[in-house]
Amino acid sequence: MGLQIPALNKNDGTNSIEVNESIFGQSYNETLIHQLVVRYMAGSRAGTKGQKTRSDVSGGGSKPWRQKGTGRARSGTTRSPVWRTGGVAFAARPRSYDQKLNKKMFRVGIKSILSELLRQDRLVVSSDILLASVKTKDLYNKLKDIDAKRILIIVDAINVNLALASRNLPYVEVVEAINLNPVLLVSADKVIATPGALNMLEERLL
Repeated sequence: MGLQIPALNKNDGTNSIEVNESIFGQSYNETLIHQLVVRYMAGSRAGTKGQKTRSDVSGGGSKPWRQKGTGRARSGTTRSPVWRTGGVAFAARPRSYDQKLNKKMFRVGIKSILSELLRQDRLVVSSDILLASVKTKDLYNKLKDIDAKRILIIVDAINVNLALASRNLPYVEVVEAINLNPVLLVSADKVIATPGALNMLEERLL
């Protein structure tokens, strides 16, 4: 016997949809979810900071003055870090902030988040959330009765009308099931998924 996800905008008379309990009935794993979110946010960091060492700065090929007899400190190049026009000692280099997390841990973490959303009544299914027009007002009317500051809509394939209509609603985010990430899930007060999106999630997470 599977779990039931309540339906929103029940124009077709459906009150709920049955989903796989092995995916939407997982226990809440706070440690793994935290690791999942930190890993995703770390991976989105650019890490493109960079400075030039003495070998990267152009010029400085000849010795500024002879080794002895000038009364000045010896110097081999004007691109040394002690010179104003020189390179940087211990220069910063581009780096990656990616953290390792295997696929099994990722799947278990997403299952845990989805299960907790369902337990908290923050996950619903809607078969008529897709729009026939690009009017923001049409989408607003569908969502106006939902008491949530941030709404995430998960679809199996991007609907152009829905994508365009949601752009003027700063509290609404539309994402394809294949591109779903943990940060979007945990930051949403209400998650609305199409039946097709739920099927895709079940296939992906089994």
